Amino acid sequence: MTGVVSALILRIFSNPFSNVLQKHLTQTGCRPFCVNFFTYAGLSLFCLLFLGGINFFKLSPVVWSSAVLGGIFGALGNGFLIKALERGDLSLLGPINSYKSVAAMFFGIIFLKEIPTLAGILGIILVIYGSYFIFDTQKEGFSFAILKRRDIQYRILALIFTAIEAVFIKNVILHSSIIVSFVFWCWFGALFSGILLIADEKKLTVCKTNFKELILLMITTGVMQLSTNYVFNNMNVSYALALFQLSTILSVVFGWKFFDEKHIKKKFFGSFIMLIGAVMLILMK
Repeated sequence: MTGVVSALILRIFSNPFSNVLQKHLTQTGCRPFCVNFFTYAGLSLFCLLFLGGINFFKLSPVVWSSAVLGGIFGALGNGFLIKALERGDLSLLGPINSYKSVAAMFFGIIFLKEIPTLAGILGIILVIYGSYFIFDTQKEGFSFAILKRRDIQYRILALIFTAIEAVFIKNVILHSSIIVSFVFWCWFGALFSGILLIADEKKLTVCKTNFKELILLMITTGVMQLSTNYVFNNMNVSYALALFQLSTILSVVFGWKFFDEKHIKKKFFGSFIMLIGAVMLILMK
């Protein structure tokens, strides 16, 4: 139990810390897809330490296929998240992650014929109601007009892609191990984020002046993913996802502390309501 609690704490804190570093790197001249690629590439080199303990020939086709698909959606999700952070406030974009639970319920209704409970419907209402306070701090307010903003569009895309990625990560863990899942997450993430970078037609050299921050980002991202894998392997995924929502509150606090973002009290209140709604959606569906 101590190990799971420690992993949860690491996951909850490392995620918003990584977002802070990603945002700061883009503010100092690094292109989002460049930050994305170097994070995966650096972690891929670290993964060479694990090669002696993995027999790649014994891994099933399910592991390989899930790892490839997870790499594609992970590279896309992380890339669009960094692009969103480049343009928008961390204290605004962080809480939007609570909508992942709404999206999960929506897809459950369509594909799995899962009818939401009364608690689930209340959870959706709370997430939407809480987001009213978040979006009301923007000039567009709580309206469809805010969906025209690039940072919001990129954050929604990141939310969708990372939600899909989580399914494949869990599948790799179930059919192999935490370490195998981490290694493949890094390697295939580097491969597909490199393809995204080439498609973006930006130079790889733009991040050289931020080498120390890139190293720190690699560390926080690696800690985040390893702790996520450990929690998934030792806890019901629904409970884990609910607890991960605590990062939302930290995103608001970090946005205020590191980037002097405004309307923090209102964002904090809205985030807290969204957190309750997301937990209800995940645990009481």
